[in-house]
Amino acid sequence: MEQGPLRPHKLLVFINPFGGKGKGRQIYHSLVAPLFELAGISCHVIVTERANQARDHLLKKDLAGFDGVVCVGGDGMFSELLHGLIGRTQQEAGLCENDPAVTLQPCPLHIGIIPAGSTDCVCYATVGVVDPVTSALHIIIGDSQPLDVCSVHHASALVRYSVSMVGYGFYGDVLAESEKHRWMGPLRYDYSGTVVYLSNRSYAGIVEYLPADPLFSSPRDKTRCLSGCSVCSRSTERLFPQSSESGSLYSSHFSQLSADSEGEWVSVEGRFRCVSLTCMSSSCARSPLGLSPSAHLADGTGDLILVWDTHPLAFLKFLHRHTSTQDQFDLPFVEVHRVKAVRFSLPKNRDEEGQEEARGASVGTDEEERGYVDAIGRVDSQQHLADGTAGRDQTGKQKTAAPFLCGLCCRKPPSESVWNCDGEILPFTEILCRIHGQLVRLYARGIEDGAAIDSCSQEIDESTARCSRY
Repeated sequence: MEQGPLRPHKLLVFINPFGGKGKGRQIYHSLVAPLFELAGISCHVIVTERANQARDHLLKKDLAGFDGVVCVGGDGMFSELLHGLIGRTQQEAGLCENDPAVTLQPCPLHIGIIPAGSTDCVCYATVGVVDPVTSALHIIIGDSQPLDVCSVHHASALVRYSVSMVGYGFYGDVLAESEKHRWMGPLRYDYSGTVVYLSNRSYAGIVEYLPADPLFSSPRDKTRCLSGCSVCSRSTERLFPQSSESGSLYSSHFSQLSADSEGEWVSVEGRFRCVSLTCMSSSCARSPLGLSPSAHLADGTGDLILVWDTHPLAFLKFLHRHTSTQDQFDLPFVEVHRVKAVRFSLPKNRDEEGQEEARGASVGTDEEERGYVDAIGRVDSQQHLADGTAGRDQTGKQKTAAPFLCGLCCRKPPSESVWNCDGEILPFTEILCRIHGQLVRLYARGIEDGAAIDSCSQEIDESTARCSRY
């Protein structure tokens, strides 16, 4: 007999009073707290007064007796809980987070998200709506949604954890530009996106990735990770074989496959508009299908999206398709790969056959030790894209788009971009990312049927409007 949801009895709640429009406390006390009280859930509430207070509390304080932790805020507050819980779990297990080859221990406590921030991507991608009441009901019921986490390393140190997007190039430039205009509020993202697009930048880089086994899923299979996803369910047996039935035919078949399908690292080099890695669809209200519509929440893989340098209007088409139902990967300059690990580095100083003169920039750095690449298997040779691959001419050389209105937005394009890691700028360019399957669990159940979501959204909007009048 299957065990039903395990309803929580005691929760540790963190409220960010400054996130979004500063309504975190109002949302919790007027909409969420009464529901928790009716459900018989006791809560210890902490209203944070500084950044990383929630993370530090989870790392140092006694958590005995709590069934889960809840954040009332946006993606930034969720990130604090994520880092605190993962760090606490690895400390207690005696594991080194800085070692990218170590298998991290899954966190025992669930995380609940009450959306109340300026960005609520994680909530949208795991529930399907951004509504405090819906999220509170998932917590009360005890729904449990496993979630993959990406660890980002530089040299021999952990930099951050990510569940949404790690992006270089366009997405990194937009975040960096938006930090200069925080006074504009959410509008700064639209303004910064326009400025960066008109700057028409591309960046040289080397991308190495460890492909996931294509037997189980593909980022191009046009399936969506919905509630009860079969791909994620099967992945539980693969990620945690000790919890599967020893006599399972599937488990026996999979163990033979996994031993033979560890895979070899693939390396590509050239100029990119953007390089993105996401552990989920990264959908939001403006992009209902997200960066990678067929990405899964809990299959132990991420989707690597490579957008080669191309004409500005072609890149605009790629960006526009994120707001529609059109296939954004069905473009000749876009690649997508389902991966288990990714490494990005800058090319050594060399003549790039006129590209430096066209861009007015030089790119170069010394290569570091390969870290996780050596731990799993060293790259034997540079494996370039096959002849005819998008973004290259018939001789196999990387194409470069002509400058487009760059002089209007910047006098000298930078030679390097920055990494956007779940809305935070990383201080390092050369990084290594590894996907850890089902490392944390949320009080959620995944996105449900689209028709049900639409009708639910209308009811939620009406109820929210009624509550706001009080």
